[in-house]
Order: sequence, then structure tokens, then C-alpha cells
Amino acid sequence: MRDFNKAIILGNLTRDPEMRYTPNGKAVCSFVVATNRRWNDADGNLQESAEYHSVVAWGKLAETASQILRKGRKVLVEGRLQTRNWEGQDGVKRSKTEIIAENFSALGPAKSQEESLEEIPVQAAEEPDLEKVIEEMPEEKENKDQKAKSKEAEKKTKKTAIKGEEDKIDLDDIPF
Repeated sequence: MRDFNKAIILGNLTRDPEMRYTPNGKAVCSFVVATNRRWNDADGNLQESAEYHSVVAWGKLAETASQILRKGRKVLVEGRLQTRNWEGQDGVKRSKTEIIAENFSALGPAKSQEESLEEIPVQAAEEPDLEKVIEEMPEEKENKDQKAKSKEAEKKTKKTAIKGEEDKIDLDDIPF
């Protein structure tokens, strides 16, 4: 049986992502996501706690994260856990467990929860509106114009063929 290392968290960014590049030019973006937990203790009192998760994204995912993620925004992160070990300048051995992001989805309002949903900017990770892109292409626009003209000519031809014959059904009157 294969091993499985998968982390999925849903929370809020605690600060804006930090974007940097490795010496060989690879993009890396770090950010922290807070997840909140609420429960009732034995006395029935509501308790709350927060966990803070360090997340690291690499390459194109890092560039996208730095463009659309902001402090306070809700984000769903999917990735794997990885622990780094190092020795600090003071000689003390340290370690840190991080989520290496494989995918993420920015959710909710782009700025703060109080602002309206209309203020969400278009995300860089979204697919373009293909119909709009095709309309903007010059050769497709010409083809679209030609198709519209040929449809108009076809309608005129049908009306002319039926014109003067009251017994015949006008094709434009057929609802389907």
C-alpha cells in the first residue's frame, strides 16, 4: 500500500503573501493561514482557538498567489506536509512543518468580509471568457459577420419563395 501525505485547510490569510525568487530564478511565495476552532467545554462555555499554518507555493502557483491573495481573504489550500530542519545562527537546531501548496482557491470578498461581493477582482487563475476572446479576434469577427449576412439572405429567399401563396405556411411562423 502506498503512503499518503495530503493536507487540506480552509481559513483566512493572516498577512499578505511574501513573494521572492531563488538564485536560479524560481518563484516562491509564503503565507500563513489561520484556521479557527470552536467548541463547548465541560461547563458548556464556548471556547475558541486558532491554529496557524505556514504555506509555501512554488513556480506559477506562487506568482498567482502573490497576485490575488491578501490579508484577511478566505482561502482553501490543498497540498502536502513537509518538515524542514536547520541550525540557527545561535547554534540551536530548529524545525518547521509547512504545507507545500499544490492547489488553492481564493474564496469570498477580495478585501474584507464587510465589503460587497461586487468588489472581487477578476482572478488571474480564472479561465478567460472564450466567446469574448473569439469575438475580439479579427478573422473570427469577419466569419461571424459573414454568417450573419448569409442567414439574412437565407431568410429573404425563404420569404420570396412563399410570397403570394396564401395557402403555404410561412417558415418564420413555425415556433421550432
